[in-house]
Amino acid sequence: MRSTPKSGRQVPKATVLAILVAVAGLTVDASAQRPVPARDSTRGLALAMSEGFTLAAVGDIIQTHPISTRRTPGLTDVITLLQTADATFGNFESSALDMRTFPGYPQAEFGGLWVRSDPAVVPDLKAMGFDLVARANNHSTDWGLEGMRETDRRLDQAGIVHAGTGEHRAAARAPGYLTTPQGTIAIVSMASSFTPLSRSTPPQGLAPGRPGVSALRTTRRVLVSPEMLQTLRRVYDAQPKGSYQPPADSTPNDLELLGVRYRASAAAKDKLAFTFEMDSTDVQEILAGIRQGKRNADFLIATIHAHEPGNWSEEPADFLPGLAHAAIDNGADAFIGHGPHQLRGIEIYKGKPIFYSLGNFFFQVTSIEPIAADLYEQFKRDPRKVVDAEFHEWWEKRFFGGETAPIYYRSVVAVSKYERGAVSEIRLYPVELGFSDRAAERGVPRLAPPAVAREILAQLDRLSRPYGTTIAVEGNVGVIRAPSARTSGQ
Repeated sequence: MRSTPKSGRQVPKATVLAILVAVAGLTVDASAQRPVPARDSTRGLALAMSEGFTLAAVGDIIQTHPISTRRTPGLTDVITLLQTADATFGNFESSALDMRTFPGYPQAEFGGLWVRSDPAVVPDLKAMGFDLVARANNHSTDWGLEGMRETDRRLDQAGIVHAGTGEHRAAARAPGYLTTPQGTIAIVSMASSFTPLSRSTPPQGLAPGRPGVSALRTTRRVLVSPEMLQTLRRVYDAQPKGSYQPPADSTPNDLELLGVRYRASAAAKDKLAFTFEMDSTDVQEILAGIRQGKRNADFLIATIHAHEPGNWSEEPADFLPGLAHAAIDNGADAFIGHGPHQLRGIEIYKGKPIFYSLGNFFFQVTSIEPIAADLYEQFKRDPRKVVDAEFHEWWEKRFFGGETAPIYYRSVVAVSKYERGAVSEIRLYPVELGFSDRAAERGVPRLAPPAVAREILAQLDRLSRPYGTTIAVEGNVGVIRAPSARTSGQ
């Protein structure tokens, strides 16, 4: 007896066959009506660049003026590294603005400094070899949405692909695409360190979406000993009733006091630690953007601006390894972190590199101008007696001074080579940024001299060993080779 639908019409044999093979996980060749194997959905996430593809990657770029034509010793060697790679990436942590014509103004909420670059910096980056930059960071809207848009427009004009900012959340999450002779490269940029008003949102009903950055929200909890939590609870209970509202997810081992979340941990003892919980909606959207980008590209860079747990820490926050692994599981071929202004460790996961922080590449914080009045007022400095350059030198010593100061002026250019669908070798070229130079030259990268190079590589090797990664030193270059880099998660 032939099956018929409720309308009484007979179901064609081809339709019945299509339903059966669909249930069985097959597709049908319509012309021959023969079942063929279904497409492997995981193939869309595989690395498909030509053999020997190289990616050069650096960290934060805070560059105030064009630099590529300078004859600074060692700078030309660094530029050559950038130019000879098949693709070059960095985090552009500035706004490229001409103050004579810019219609905006410095925002009351900003990333610690109003970072600004001469507009000529953007084509200068292109001349140095940069192809792709991240734009989601805590300085993206220092000069408002006008500054964000103006900077993105200049990057477009220069032919530098960027991602991480947009006119609403979907646009900020969206991948950027670069076409190269070796294949198409996608980039997805996010920031867990951002100013609250810079966070983009989607439209809802009649409310339009908000322009801004692709933000990954996290909830920070300070881990304290049970005894310390009891002390904090006494302070908590002493607050005037009605002056606070406990979070909905509070537990007996968890409290919020004056805007800070605390959690009891037997491991904390007398030393504070931090734990972070990622917003599930943000994670799902970011991973979806990575899958989308990889299916339309041959190679994908996932990149995050993350200061957490703080610029003082040489270890990444506890949420970052899980996020990096998830990004690679969803199609990323490289996960690149930046933000804390210092190097953090390197991990190889399933044949793909994870750079938890590549530190600073350009760090010209002492030559940023102009400084808005707010900063002078905040630090009680008199602009009639202190010029901008003098203020920045004082500010730099305050925030990046002391014995640890040189670490913020040391980093690497990481050149990763890919073969057979995975990274085969990473070469790490130590770079120093002239910490001891006068302000006009400080923060400009050049290849580190041998003694400093060995110190940088020794530090990076120490930071990477907890992830099963060891760095060999060949001359003044660090080398990670796939056979000697233990892969985790397999």
